Amino acid sequence: MEIKAVKLYEGGFMTQDFAFGGSSDKAELDSKKTYPSSLQNYLIDTGKEVILVDTGVPAEVPDTEPKENQKIYQGHKIEDYVSALNSLGYKKEQVTKILLTHKHPDHSGELRSFPNAKIYLSAAEADALNLNGENIVRVNFKDGAYHNFESSEKISNGIYLIPAPGHTTGNSIVIVEKEDIFYMIHGDVTYTDEALLENKLSIVFEDKEAAKVTLEKVRKFIKNNPTVYLSTHTPKALVNLEETKIMSL
Repeated sequence: MEIKAVKLYEGGFMTQDFAFGGSSDKAELDSKKTYPSSLQNYLIDTGKEVILVDTGVPAEVPDTEPKENQKIYQGHKIEDYVSALNSLGYKKEQVTKILLTHKHPDHSGELRSFPNAKIYLSAAEADALNLNGENIVRVNFKDGAYHNFESSEKISNGIYLIPAPGHTTGNSIVIVEKEDIFYMIHGDVTYTDEALLENKLSIVFEDKEAAKVTLEKVRKFIKNNPTVYLSTHTPKALVNLEETKIMSL
């Protein structure tokens, strides 16, 4: 089993009032303080299957410069999603499954490039994206509790999709078990690792109370299990993956 980052954008930033603004008093936050930002998704190579977790932004999204007072800037484009996949040594025809954490276009943008892959996602996100067809798997999380999470869906040996509502109504996370370590690919439960460490919500969410509960569950899991925390929007995730860095809370 190998987990690889599909690198899409680099050199961006997010402001502290964005990164922590969902649950902090904004008067206590510094809008001038920034954290590095990037954009990457992930690929799981089981040796038998190639499984994607999210599919980046649409290829036609242009490279842009940051604007004045912008709260999050994902950086300069490295490659479009399919090109980045090719750079890792994979062709889109090899992809058998896609696990979608949530509907936002920086996660779902190139689903269209994989018409033969089965796409696994919560029913709420499938409805939001109006996804239908034989390749769409509306996950009902039928496989019972997974550690401190009440429900889960086993996708393959050692790969689980778990409901994590809040950022969006149907948000999910992916946990991969490898050599007694847990790799948590969480979409946007937090935007930067500092928010996780300080137990803060970012400003983008659909259900704030559910997001608080999800963050509590994520933190409890990390405290109880050796976990590599893999984010979409911070380059710290690339270091975490490369160095197998266990998150400490």
